[in-house]
Amino acid sequence: MSVILFLLWIILNGRITVEILAFGVVITGAVFLFLVKVLGYSVSAEGKILKSLPMIILYVLNLIVELFKAAIQVLMIAFSPSGKPEPVLIEMHSGLKSHFLNVVLANSITLTPGTYTVFLEGDRLVIHCLRKEFANGMGDSTFIHLLRRFE
Repeated sequence: MSVILFLLWIILNGRITVEILAFGVVITGAVFLFLVKVLGYSVSAEGKILKSLPMIILYVLNLIVELFKAAIQVLMIAFSPSGKPEPVLIEMHSGLKSHFLNVVLANSITLTPGTYTVFLEGDRLVIHCLRKEFANGMGDSTFIHLLRRFE
């Protein structure tokens, strides 16, 4: 975190001089101590995030792929003469124990065109799908498989 803060300091200053670097070290150190003492920032939590970084990148790439696939399907419905939406609500259980991971799943579903999460409680989600076929395999999606690796 201190490295990121220092790089941000340099970027926002727009130039590199001895004074800017010296003040940057002092101010970055002060901000980092503030984060640790007042806001409860933990260096060990940062280590966990860094260990999970490859999985986070994989999840984001998977989300982007799913967004494009769903967008194409919704476009085909929108521009098809016979493409009428047949909305359906489904209820599913993700099986994820972490509330944070369930929120990530719900937001990923909502970001995907043609679906959005209506309700989330525990691992139970109620999802609105534009068509019935969008609901197929929702409980066994790649989102859930990747999020299970974080537990």
